[in-house]
Amino acid sequence: MGEFEAIGDVVSGGMLGRAVEPRAGEVGADGHTHETECLNCGTALQGEFCHACGQHGHVHRTLSAFFHDILHGVLHFEGKTWRTLPLLAWRPGELTRRYIDGERAKFVSPMGLFLFSVFLMFAVIGFTNIVHFAEAPEVRSQIQADVAKDEAKLKALQADRAAAKAAGKSTAAIDDRMAKVEEDLKVEREMVKRGVVQGTVNKVSTDIPGPIGEAIRKANANPDLFLYKLKSSAYKWSWALIPLSIPFMWLLFPFSRRFRLYDHTVFVTYSLCFMTLLACVAAIFGAVGLGPVAGLMVLVPPVHIYRQLKGAYGLGRFGALWRTAVLVVVGFAVLVGFIILLAALGLFE
Repeated sequence: MGEFEAIGDVVSGGMLGRAVEPRAGEVGADGHTHETECLNCGTALQGEFCHACGQHGHVHRTLSAFFHDILHGVLHFEGKTWRTLPLLAWRPGELTRRYIDGERAKFVSPMGLFLFSVFLMFAVIGFTNIVHFAEAPEVRSQIQADVAKDEAKLKALQADRAAAKAAGKSTAAIDDRMAKVEEDLKVEREMVKRGVVQGTVNKVSTDIPGPIGEAIRKANANPDLFLYKLKSSAYKWSWALIPLSIPFMWLLFPFSRRFRLYDHTVFVTYSLCFMTLLACVAAIFGAVGLGPVAGLMVLVPPVHIYRQLKGAYGLGRFGALWRTAVLVVVGFAVLVGFIILLAALGLFE
């Protein structure tokens, strides 16, 4: 009887137009599975999500859902993004305070947004070619000499590496030096190919010893090469801006029991997210010929810092204003310190 009943259900489902429910784990016409147990850990489902591992109760196998996963993986491409970005732009203090106070599921996390915005900024700057390389034959010979010098240095390092390997010694230090020389060669060859121009920046005389003084001297010798290396290194080390900024935020609220280092960290990270996204917009405006509009955007950061301070820390106008003035100066100091840090690490060699 059981077999005949099953056949009857199938026939009646097909003849009368009734939908036949797929078995657990099978894919239905809508591209989703209709399981009663979590496909990840096997726990019996009691709702839309598995209470044991957190996976969605019903998985999908459609192409559109696959692309949704890609966007979601990049930046939680759903309600979180559209709730976070408007608040970050117009009410940054409210966003900061709400996240600190525990509203985490509604917004993109500060660090997640920071990593994405930094990636986007350097991608936009690279795409819009903000750092220009104009033809300058008088400088080409200098770069060609640098290429020859670094090629000789690379050959010497390769010989040292072979000797160290033959002697059974570690080659890690030599490999690091080779990687830096190879990166320099890549930049220099590209500049020879495209042409370079001596930058219109003021020369800075220095007697500072060590890598910092050497970085300044190289910047004087060829500002374009220095800027190119700065852009490459800054992308990798941009996260260092956060710990460099936090001590200054603490000094604005010394010995405060209400505001802790975590509060300052969230504030700094969201603020840096906005600044990097603003840089993206300015780069795009500059690339499409709206340079004056992009130039006016230098007035935006102080206003944004003021609004974020006022909302995040519950400050009055005077308290927010003087702290904004301090943070504008501090921001410049942190940028200089960041460049010095890169030089100290030997990233401009």
